[in-house]
Amino acid sequence: MEYTHLGRSGVSVSRLCLGTMNFGEVTDEVQGHKIMDRALDQGINFFDTSSTYGEPRAEGITEQIIGRWLASGSGRRDRIVLATKVYGGKGEWPNDSYLSARHIRQACEDSLRWLGTDHLDLYQMHHIDRSTPWEEIWEAMDILRAQGKIIYTGSSNFAGWHIAQAQEAARHRQSLGLVSEQSLYNLATRAVELEVIPACKAYGVGLISWSPLHGGLLGGVTRKERSVRGSTGRAAQALAGRRPQVEEFEAFCGELGETPASVATSWLLRQPAISSVIVGPRIVEHLEDALRALELDLDEAVLGRLDDIFPGPGGPAPEAYAW
Repeated sequence: MEYTHLGRSGVSVSRLCLGTMNFGEVTDEVQGHKIMDRALDQGINFFDTSSTYGEPRAEGITEQIIGRWLASGSGRRDRIVLATKVYGGKGEWPNDSYLSARHIRQACEDSLRWLGTDHLDLYQMHHIDRSTPWEEIWEAMDILRAQGKIIYTGSSNFAGWHIAQAQEAARHRQSLGLVSEQSLYNLATRAVELEVIPACKAYGVGLISWSPLHGGLLGGVTRKERSVRGSTGRAAQALAGRRPQVEEFEAFCGELGETPASVATSWLLRQPAISSVIVGPRIVEHLEDALRALELDLDEAVLGRLDDIFPGPGGPAPEAYAW
């Protein structure tokens, strides 16, 4: 396993991060525990979850599954960097969502209880809250840090200027600020190259990619079209408008003798600012495909061909669209 620092922080995380969004919804607890066992055995020390994963959303189902796994093995908690998220979707009352100090405090307490731990290594804001001032957000996070309940703070789905706002507000308070940003980033969706990645580089924020296979579009979708998974959902919808592109990509992966999933994940691992790539296996076999990505050596010719198939926005802004 390869490790790197999470942004400018001193904490070391595996280049692959185990995403757990499927646990408690499409992956049962027994299979989820097997996946976590395998991930830890292979050196993955970075686990990502959210208090709203699993069904029903308000009960922290996925966090509870992880909590029982942590409790069943001596030393597991100390071996992993545990990340979860706060924002919304937990209830119907006005303060059950978003990033008020009140909700941040309550959501943190809920996650600690469900995960069965006394601290969170990385507490991520799942989305920007345009209605709550940064002074309130950072005060709430600083209190949690002072109490030892969180160590680092991260963001998710932020625009580049949101990252700048957050970091400047934290700097004004002499706070550490964000150490990571979790963004949608893959071969098929490269908009973050315009503003988010430059902002991350400028502020020392590590980029964590979610959905590296774009909901299955880059995971060999044309070979799975006859299956229930392949014929419905996000991958099928995206394929309708990108079939020639995806077929060319899959054919190229065939020439390389590698699976599309491994190639797509390996490409991400070689992108600037990327600290870790979240893989969200439904079964153990999916995790094996992701692990293979660490072994691939994509040379400049291969990377160039992938850029031809899935061209990005043209580089960072404003050069990508202006002189």
